[in-house]
Amino acid sequence: MDVLTEAYAWLNDPLNWTGRRGVLALTVEHLRLSGLAVLLAAAVALPLGIWLGHRRRGGVITVVAANTSRALPTFALLTIFAATGLFGATATVLAVAVFAVPPILSNTFTGLMEVDADVRDAARGVGMSGGRSLALVELPLALPLIGAGLRTASTQVLATVPLAALVGGTSLGSIIVQGMALQRYGQVVAGALLVAVLCLAVEGLLALAQRALTPAPMRARASRRRRGPAPDDADATTPAAAPDAAPARS
Repeated sequence: MDVLTEAYAWLNDPLNWTGRRGVLALTVEHLRLSGLAVLLAAAVALPLGIWLGHRRRGGVITVVAANTSRALPTFALLTIFAATGLFGATATVLAVAVFAVPPILSNTFTGLMEVDADVRDAARGVGMSGGRSLALVELPLALPLIGAGLRTASTQVLATVPLAALVGGTSLGSIIVQGMALQRYGQVVAGALLVAVLCLAVEGLLALAQRALTPAPMRARASRRRRGPAPDDADATTPAAAPDAAPARS
């Protein structure tokens, strides 16, 4: 029996889906750990990115912090936490949250930096304070990029949380680790497929949520940008054909 056939058989066994260590229970725990990690990362990265982007300063700090965080291997962090006595869910959430900070921080900062200076000046011109301009003008315009950062972080976290099984935590990674230990490689493939499907499902739901929260004029402008110039616009920019030359007189 090849590995794919074993994986298909494992996924179709009802006993693997129920119980405390079944797929459904492990999926719930996987989502719980991922949600906590993203919330922790957002609690740190969003205020910092908003503050730096609103002040339009600190770009170097943002880039350095993001790149430094990306350079830290999650497995190395889990090992360090385990050496200090942190195991299971706590170690996983902390390690994966560090991994989720860079995309949220970078996208939040970039989104606010890309708000047109004329729009900011117009908000101030009608009497808005800095905080009111940030809340009612800048953040709504930066929302698509901020949402993209949260989507990227969430997908990365979902794909990384399986490492929790290596430090005593429970997640869909437990299926993979158990399969490796027992040399049941069909089970390993089945666990990897479950993680991939979960990532795609969450990515799709977050994409829909981002679209729903994006202001309608911004959605329309992005849609026009993807389609390219309208035919009427293209015709308007095309030079008019020269009139036919008059017949020569004899």
